Amino acid sequence: MKQRKTLIVVTPGFPESDADTTCLPAFQQFVSLLKKTEYTIIVVSLHYPFKKNLYLWNGIRVFAIGGSNKGRFIGVRTRFLAYRTLLKLHQENELIGILSLWCIDSALVANRFFLKYQVKHFIWIIGQDAKQSNGYVKRINPLAKQLIAMSDFLKMEFYKNHNVLPQHVVTNGINELVFEPLNTLDRPIDVFGAGNLTSLKNYELFIEVIAEVIKHHPQLVVKIAGKGEQEVYLNDCIVKHNLQNNLQLLGEVKHDEVLKLMNLSKIFLHTSQYEGNSTVLMEALYNGCEVVSTQSLSINSISRLYVAAEIQGLAYRLNDLLLMNNPAERVVFNTMNDSVKNIVRLFECD
Repeated sequence: MKQRKTLIVVTPGFPESDADTTCLPAFQQFVSLLKKTEYTIIVVSLHYPFKKNLYLWNGIRVFAIGGSNKGRFIGVRTRFLAYRTLLKLHQENELIGILSLWCIDSALVANRFFLKYQVKHFIWIIGQDAKQSNGYVKRINPLAKQLIAMSDFLKMEFYKNHNVLPQHVVTNGINELVFEPLNTLDRPIDVFGAGNLTSLKNYELFIEVIAEVIKHHPQLVVKIAGKGEQEVYLNDCIVKHNLQNNLQLLGEVKHDEVLKLMNLSKIFLHTSQYEGNSTVLMEALYNGCEVVSTQSLSINSISRLYVAAEIQGLAYRLNDLLLMNNPAERVVFNTMNDSVKNIVRLFECD
């Protein structure tokens, strides 16, 4: 007998176990809350985990294809196995539809399935997949009504680069249940950053900003949580600017620990070159941090979020906030519950 009302999420990667909290933490929260709806949730993950497997993640069935982001031949095989998995799930379940994360190979598989079986399919554009360099868009050839942009910025970016205007905008959000009570007392970390140590996240700029701020605040305490290919280079930058006594790279930190560190921080500094709709900014705001960023969350102004593009502007804002030392205050940009409701509503509409 077919199970009723199943929603399939197709993604390039997904946590390999309940303990894997560093893999796409925002989407872990999204899927966890999606599970609380009336629908059965099944995940098909193309590349990560790296080995083919069927397992349970927090009670949700996950079909790992094991593509491992390998070359062209393996990529064809990965998409074939993913398509075959969708066909099997279609035969065994009554599908409400398929949600693809990223407008890349995950959406290519799901859209070909949609074209053949007319199963409702939406594609959530979340960041770099909106760029002109994304060659998958032409191959997918999505309809405007299938596209969900994670922000107004991504909606217009996708349109500018691919001449298709996404019909829907659904931002991601935070899950209030995973946060500790707001710390309104001592916050020993003056400036905190979190993210992958890659060129895109631009932590070289982060360090240069701190080097400016330290001139006015020589006892500044700064920490960055994250790992990545630039770790050695960034350590060299710290030494170059003589910041060893002020700035510490913490390495990889579990997501719940990152949230705790935010709750101990006065200011969250974010220097990324490109963001679709950054969850880490929402988390920092909800944790009571003042947030200084090269990227915004909205075309509208947001309380306690300050945007600047260059070293001097970022440093000026940090110096100003450190002097003011405002008390911690929660700011809610959007909740993941609202994100889930908006996504589900699209599948339920005729």
